[in-house]
Formats: sequence, structure tokens, C-alpha cells
Amino acid sequence: MTTPVGRTVGEPAGDGRENPTPKRQPATPPRYAKAPTAASVIGWTALSALIPGAAHLRAGQRRTGFILLGIFGLLLVLGVVGAVVISTNLGLAVKDSTLVAVTVVAAVCALAWFALVILSYIALGPDRLPQTGQIVSGIVVGILCVSVMAPFALTASSMMTVRETADAIFPSDQAGTTAAPIKQEDPWNGRRRVNFLLVGGDAAGNRTGVRTDSMTVASVDVRTGNAVMFSLPRNLQFVRFPKGDPLAARFPNGFTGDSGQGLLNEVWQYAEDHVGKGKGPQELKNAIGHTLGLKVDYYAIVDMYGFAALIDAIGGLKIRVERDVPWGGHFGTAGTIKAGYQKLDGEHVLWYGRSRVGSDDFTRMGRQRCVMGALLNQATPSVVLANFGKIATATRHMFRTDIPRDLLEHLVPLALKVKDGKTTSLQFVPPTVWPGAADWVKIRRLTAAAIKDSERRVGRVPLAAGVTASPGATPSGSGGLTASPTPSGSAIASTPARTPRASTPLLTPTPNQQNKAAAKTLAEACGF
Repeated sequence: MTTPVGRTVGEPAGDGRENPTPKRQPATPPRYAKAPTAASVIGWTALSALIPGAAHLRAGQRRTGFILLGIFGLLLVLGVVGAVVISTNLGLAVKDSTLVAVTVVAAVCALAWFALVILSYIALGPDRLPQTGQIVSGIVVGILCVSVMAPFALTASSMMTVRETADAIFPSDQAGTTAAPIKQEDPWNGRRRVNFLLVGGDAAGNRTGVRTDSMTVASVDVRTGNAVMFSLPRNLQFVRFPKGDPLAARFPNGFTGDSGQGLLNEVWQYAEDHVGKGKGPQELKNAIGHTLGLKVDYYAIVDMYGFAALIDAIGGLKIRVERDVPWGGHFGTAGTIKAGYQKLDGEHVLWYGRSRVGSDDFTRMGRQRCVMGALLNQATPSVVLANFGKIATATRHMFRTDIPRDLLEHLVPLALKVKDGKTTSLQFVPPTVWPGAADWVKIRRLTAAAIKDSERRVGRVPLAAGVTASPGATPSGSGGLTASPTPSGSAIASTPARTPRASTPLLTPTPNQQNKAAAKTLAEACGF
């Protein structure tokens, strides 16, 4: 059989036409990402400043984006842990090593966030923007770089300010202090009470040396924060010094000083002039501690004019003025602070506490303790933070103290305890105590009773085992109560209850029908 030309054997028969060549499908054209807009670049860059890695994820750089997110999450966890640790012990916030660490971390974070914003911006491809968009986005991102660095820079600056202020106020060594070296596990060295002498000093240009016009001992229970404030009149005469003190041998019958009057506010400057430079604070601590039957652990002197700057820094103080207080000169010709609830600036707070027009030292003492109480009550953390820079500047120039720098981290939590605890105050004024002929045994008895009453206010904190207290008990140097009203061998025990040098006080006492022998809370005394 023959086959058609062009066919092979076994090939099926057909119509003689060859199969057509299959048509090729046209190739899919490439797809390009939509060109970004200036608004989207700016938006994703800003979001990346808040959530690191967001811009890189948007740009398709997933690995880099997730790494940045992980680092950010780790930093958040560390920040929360640090905040919790510090909130449980606020003293760590003023520890020198903490301040240095926070300063370094803030500086590093500022540089890191600056780099993060720049890298996020580059990852989004701003070169694909039109020229106008590149210029606008570049300017906005530059502003954003500065903005993200600002909080870290402010934090670092604040930490440096705190550190410099603390170093300027608190001595870095133990020289001249009466305390044992600071122990982290027991900063108060086993003491139940710590006693601070708070002094208001006036070194005005028309005066020679320092006049300690306001002297208050704050006796603080370190367990509860309950405190008793003992105010001593500046014109208290003929105070004694403890045995072994350089001035005890010089004035065996009581301090007379250079003037012969022997006022308490002369002790500081007399010691500076006759015992040695820098001896004034210690001699005043010795005299006041011996008078009260307490061991005064630390002192802090506040310059009056620096104090006025501090009041201005926190925005003034709200004070209840019981009656009009004229001020200025001998007759109050400069002005009058009106009775009622007033918000006073620094100058008027200073005059309110110091004006002698129509009043005496005892009235001034009462006003001064109300000023201190108002400051304690109104200087809240929010107020301090809002006015931090001004407060730091004022504080640096107004304080001098022998509280060691290492104790500051333990002093902060104690101060917070005091703020939440019960604070009572006791003034040694007529008719309870006559400054010109003081009954030293009575002063100690009243001191012990006020401390006992302060401890009783807690209720849940009993006295230590084996310790008894009575109205005549005297606080010991460690803050406990002993049964003896006066220590053996003391000048107080060996001298008459009243000094025959003066039978009447130098100034007329303020008429007051209230019992000044009972310690009162500042809220009761000052109407907070």
C-alpha cells in the first residue's frame, strides 16, 4: 500500500493539513511598588521613634525590624523593673552610683534614638520622593531627631543637677560628724530615734558672723516616722555644756558669752571666735542636746534669704495667719500681712516668720514652726518635680549640714515616713519655761514626755523589752528612754533648778491661755 507523501507509517490519516503552531501568551509586565508620599515617610518615621522597627517592617526589612522591636521590648522590661525597685526604696534615686548610671544611660539612649530616627527615615527610601517632598520630609525628620533627644537630655541634665546639689550640700566624708560609719544594713547604727538640729541662720550684711535666730530639734522615730519638734527660744540664757566639752570648763555656771547675757543664739559665733573655726555647729549641738537630754546627731543650717528663694521656687506657701502681722522696721511701716488664709511669696513668708512688730520671740517661734509645717505639707513630689531646677538652685545656696553624703539615700525614705507620720511640736516658752531662769530638769522631763507621747500615738510599735518610761524619764543618746531624769555627773544634776542670774525673762511672754507644756500636732497648732 502506498501512503501519502509526507505521512509516515502508522500516522493517522487527516485532512492533509499540518497542525498549526500554538500561540505564545504575552509576558506579564513587571509590577513596581507604589511611590511613597512625603506624609507616609514622615508618619512611619515618627511611628518608628515610638515603636522602633516599625519603619523597617514597612520597608520590607523584616529581620532588622524584629530585632529593633526585641531590643525595645527588653528596654521596656528593664525600665519597669528599675522603676519598681526605686519605688520600693526611693533612697536609691539619690544614691551617687544610681545618678551616674541614669545619666550615662540617658546619654546613650539620646544618641541611640537619634540614630534610630535617621536609619528609619533612610529605610523608607526618601530618595524616591520628589524634590519638594525630600526637602519637607528632611526638615520634619530633623526636628523629630531633636525632639526625641530632648527627654533623654533633660533626664541626664536633671540627674547631674541632683548630683551636684547633693555633693555641694552634704559632706562626702565623715569628718566632724557624730555618727558611726554608715552601714547599708543598719544606717542608723541601731538607734531607734535620730535627732536633727534645724537652724535658721541670719548672716545679713549689717551683722557680724552668724546669728542662729531659729533653733528646732526634730526627734524622729526611724521605725514609724513619728516626729517631735522642740523649739528653743533664741534668748534662752546660761545653757550648760556636757562634761568634757571645751566650753564646759570655761562656763561651769552656764554660758555667758562675750556680752554677759549668755543668749543661746550667741553660742555658734562664740565657738567660732574662741574655740576654733568650724566649731560653732558642734558646740551648739552639744549645748542644745545637753539641755534637752538628747544626743543631737546632725545639724542643718538654713540661710534665711536662701529660704525665701526656696519658697518662691515652689510657688509660695499657703499659711493661716491668725492676726495681722505688720512688718518692716520697728513699727511695721513696710506693710501688713492680713489675717486669714494667705498665699505668701518668699519675702512675705520670711517676714511672717521673723517680724517682731507687736510680738515677741515666742510668737515668732510659733509662726516659724507653722512655716516649717506648711513647707513640709505643701512640698509634694509633683510640686518638687514641676519646679525642680529652681528648687535645686535655691537649695544649693541655702543649706549647710554635717549629714554625710552616704546617708542621703537612707534619709529620703525616712523623710517620706515623717511626711506620712504624726508630727507634734513643743515650745519651751513662758509660763512653762522662763528663758532667763530656766528649769533644766523640767525641760528634760517635758522632752521625755513628748517623745513618750509620740511613741504612744503609733500603738502598734511597743517599747523595747526591758525599757520603762515615765514622765520624768530622759531620752538617752540612742533615742531610748531611761528611768533617770538626769544623767549622773551632769551639770544639770549638780546645779540648781533655776539660775539666780536673772529672775525674769528678757522679753515679755506672749499672752497665751493654752497649755504649752503639751506637744501639739502642727495641724492643730497651725490650722492645716
